[in-house]
Amino acid sequence: MPGHRLAGLDGSSVIVEVPASSANLGAGYDCLGVALAMTNRIEAEVRIWSRAEIELTVDGEGRNELTEDRENRFVQGLEAALRLALGDLPDEVGWRIGMRNQIPLSRGLGSSAAATVGGVLAGNALAGEPLSVPELLRLATRIEEHPDNAAAAMLGGFVVSASTAAGVEAVRFDAPRGLRAVLFIPDLRLSTREMRAALPASVPLPDAIANLAAVAVGVAGLATGRHELLGRLTVDRLHEPYRAAVYPQLPGMVAAARDAGAMGACLSGAGSTIIAFTDTAAGASALETALAGAAASLDLAGRARTVALRNAGAGVIARA
Repeated sequence: MPGHRLAGLDGSSVIVEVPASSANLGAGYDCLGVALAMTNRIEAEVRIWSRAEIELTVDGEGRNELTEDRENRFVQGLEAALRLALGDLPDEVGWRIGMRNQIPLSRGLGSSAAATVGGVLAGNALAGEPLSVPELLRLATRIEEHPDNAAAAMLGGFVVSASTAAGVEAVRFDAPRGLRAVLFIPDLRLSTREMRAALPASVPLPDAIANLAAVAVGVAGLATGRHELLGRLTVDRLHEPYRAAVYPQLPGMVAAARDAGAMGACLSGAGSTIIAFTDTAAGASALETALAGAAASLDLAGRARTVALRNAGAGVIARA
């Protein structure tokens, strides 16, 4: 223990900030995401002689819910990065962790990925930053099992990503200035596992072709300034129709946003949040009103909120 590199960091701390993310964006199932200006800020302090105890305080989302153990996604990411950088960790090491969370849990806004990405960034910072961004993204994806939210949270902006045998291929581009995301965040929670279980093992060929075309045209449109192609991108035929069986309010909420003038609207991640896009303040106000009205008629409690898209990814903001 005295010779372990982590021993010299006893009492050291790091603060990271990680954005929320919305994945899929309609047709981009498991390969497309965007970062949102809604963040979790997390501080981690090394406690070498704490008998492996984890002390966790949470302000905001997840208070009295997140676990003080090694199943916590932030702790998983933190310790995974340190093991990769420094080797096996001392059995006695523990952590004091403080979270100020804006990202709701189990609503399709990347709360799990934000915790994991925050953990790997914090671990890398404590180790002296020996790991590259691709290595960190590969590590976060291994914990999360898919890269779409993790890549958007880590890199910011719009990100197209895919897991490969060599790691994670991720290509980002800036979100257009002025583009806003109008969210309806229900009180209803939906687990990613349950929503994945609703999907069929195979889909009709015409649906697969339609989604491929929507992703290709939609991503090219966004990257070249043709924002109106969000309307094409956010029409999905591979997962939303099946997830509506578990979440019957979904079609009505998406239709309400489109009828109110959204440039595009879809389920955010595995839900339950609905995300709609606009590029004007008036449009955002109209969408908030339409989504709140539709939710009331569908007996779906929740709140509407407009957020900017965020081009800055996760980062270390302080060390001590």
